[in-house]
Amino acid sequence: MKLPFLRALPIGLAAAFCSVAAFAQQPIVIKFSHVVAVDTPKGKAADYFKKLAEERTKGKVKIEVYPNSQLYKDKEELEALQLGAVQMLAPSLAKFGPLGAREFEVFDLPFIFDDYSELHRVTQGPIGASLLKKLDSKGIIGLAFWDNGFKEMSANKPLRMPDDFRGQKLRIQSSKVLDVQMRALGATPQVMAFSEVYQALQTGVVDGTENPVSNFYTQKMYEVQKYLTISDHGYLGYAVIVNKKFWDGLPSELRTALEGAMKDATKFANDIAKKENDDALEAVKKSGKTQVIALTPAERTAWKKALLKVHQESESRIGKDLIQSIYKETGFDPSKF
Repeated sequence: MKLPFLRALPIGLAAAFCSVAAFAQQPIVIKFSHVVAVDTPKGKAADYFKKLAEERTKGKVKIEVYPNSQLYKDKEELEALQLGAVQMLAPSLAKFGPLGAREFEVFDLPFIFDDYSELHRVTQGPIGASLLKKLDSKGIIGLAFWDNGFKEMSANKPLRMPDDFRGQKLRIQSSKVLDVQMRALGATPQVMAFSEVYQALQTGVVDGTENPVSNFYTQKMYEVQKYLTISDHGYLGYAVIVNKKFWDGLPSELRTALEGAMKDATKFANDIAKKENDDALEAVKKSGKTQVIALTPAERTAWKKALLKVHQESESRIGKDLIQSIYKETGFDPSKF
């Protein structure tokens, strides 16, 4: 009676071994969630990272990209990452203030960067690296900064001078600095998830918002906004982040391959950001639905003067030393305003 069992035993062990081996060969899945459209700079960069990561790990890692808030909305995604429900995100930098990393709100300061050259001296230099390092204590690893672009103001009335903002309800991300910015202009800030903005504009819950043109176009906000002011008053960028426990648990050779893929995807993201926004602006103009306003030098100076106090009021929150270090890096001189 025992003999058939003993003969079957090696076969059973072999089957079990094959099953374990097959399981061991299953790719490691990284769920990469974001809240914008596929055809935005972030959307395209996420897909490019997926391509590079899967190629360079020879299929050992599979990247599942979920755009357009398919998995999580703005307010949910960071908690989901910390809980391990998703492994990778690229939230806007304004999201880290509510998480307790208030230093990231320095990127929300109006007119602190005049162009991409100044910006990249910060995001790609020691200041940027030190900021990403501050996320470690939150159970998060910061991998890179990705550009979206400089923000423009939109509304259903022309916004040329600071006084034009009075009485306007404007959507913002959850950022104390952006709250202070809108109030400095005389507007009423309304915190709202990105996925809800179009309907809020359509129904008049808010009068306007701020966004890089690529977001304004891909989310079809031009259908429900009469005016777009090219102000370049602020910057919208992202930090690509991963769950720290998950990242630290990866085999070192896979982590190295993914870091290389992220470096190249970051260059891709930043290279296309300006072009995507330029192309989106032309598309908005061609739609004929939104009038585009270009600020004169005098009007832009008036905006800067009105918004400089946002820097001063934010020193205690963000850190005066950090703000001053960025002034030094970029050459910003507040005394000119």
